[in-house]
Amino acid sequence: MSHKAWMKTVPTENCDVLMTFPDTTDDHTLLWLLNHIRLGIPELIVQVRHHKHTRVYAFFVTATYESLLRGADEIGLRKPVKAEFGGGMRSFSCEEDYIYENIENELYFFTSQERQNIIRYWLENLRAKQGEALHNIHFLEGQPIIPELAARGVIQQVFPLHEQRILKRLMKSWVQAVCEAQPLGETSGGGLTKEGSGGPRPVHTPLVPPPPPDDICDYFGVKIAMYFAWLGFYTSAMVYPAVFGSILYTFTESDQTSQDISCVVFAIFNVIWATLFLEEWKRRGAEFAYKWGTLDTPAESIEEPRPQFRGVKRISPVTSAEEFYYPPWKRLLFQCLVSLPVCLACLTLVFLLMLGCFQLQELVLSIQELPRIIRFLPKIILAVIVTACDELYKKVAYWLNDMGEW
Repeated sequence: MSHKAWMKTVPTENCDVLMTFPDTTDDHTLLWLLNHIRLGIPELIVQVRHHKHTRVYAFFVTATYESLLRGADEIGLRKPVKAEFGGGMRSFSCEEDYIYENIENELYFFTSQERQNIIRYWLENLRAKQGEALHNIHFLEGQPIIPELAARGVIQQVFPLHEQRILKRLMKSWVQAVCEAQPLGETSGGGLTKEGSGGPRPVHTPLVPPPPPDDICDYFGVKIAMYFAWLGFYTSAMVYPAVFGSILYTFTESDQTSQDISCVVFAIFNVIWATLFLEEWKRRGAEFAYKWGTLDTPAESIEEPRPQFRGVKRISPVTSAEEFYYPPWKRLLFQCLVSLPVCLACLTLVFLLMLGCFQLQELVLSIQELPRIIRFLPKIILAVIVTACDELYKKVAYWLNDMGEW
């Protein structure tokens, strides 16, 4: 559908994550997966719908507020604490839910991104039992079902849905705003105090306006918000070398000596500027990470492996949990005996094809009797070869990457 047609569509209510299937999916596959989701994750609410034009089935997935609270406790979601209980960020706990801000408000306690993260966490941790199989797909015990089905093409897509109401607000406060701070919830320093006979006392009436809302992080998550925070900081920091460089260029003489001196001065300035820029961003990035509760997140090394990963089950010496393990010497052997020869063969093929096209070009140019349009034939052949090799090498790269993860 065109962009204008999408603008007139009505958003689906009561849906956080959408799971779509190819139009060739049979009823047995749908019922098998639906039954596993409803039995394995009773917290989820799943509606099955069928698009009459594309003939695609889809699962519309959401959860109740009480279920989301239990999910937040399960994944250790960090939420802001009320000021009377110490403030700051803390991992959510259902036993002490009263200490968190906006806990009484179902509409505002969880952001859309947090709801979707909880639901996707449940979906991606739906585990197979021993001996389970779907058609020709045989699952290992404890293997995540939905990532494996997505990797095999049984599930077409699993993705979160946008909220038009929040997107419109972001469009006005962020995209269309000119010379205004990004809605990243910039920190505004410590609390204000006022000296008196009894020493410092808190000032209850704020003397400065409240910080801007944290809309970007609330909607897109910490990773996207951190990127735009860095991009805004970098853009602002670029003003200093731009202004200094313009002034230096204006007052530089046209002789070679003055230009050389200006280059040296500008290079020294850039070294100092780059050092200060990096140090200041470390501080600013740490502030954002602390504010968004990601300063002490666990390392990515304990995350689930890719669904394509194959190996034997063992107890991890690091986490003491079950994991799939593939010996490093086998991976190194594959890289030396398969990956390296294949890459060298691809490079040799490309070199020979390009050399042949260049030789053909010289041959065509040496014959004066040929029509003018024939002179472009080697370039056309080269363009076709480059396009074909790009598609071929993409498939080879995917295959080598998947085999290298075993």
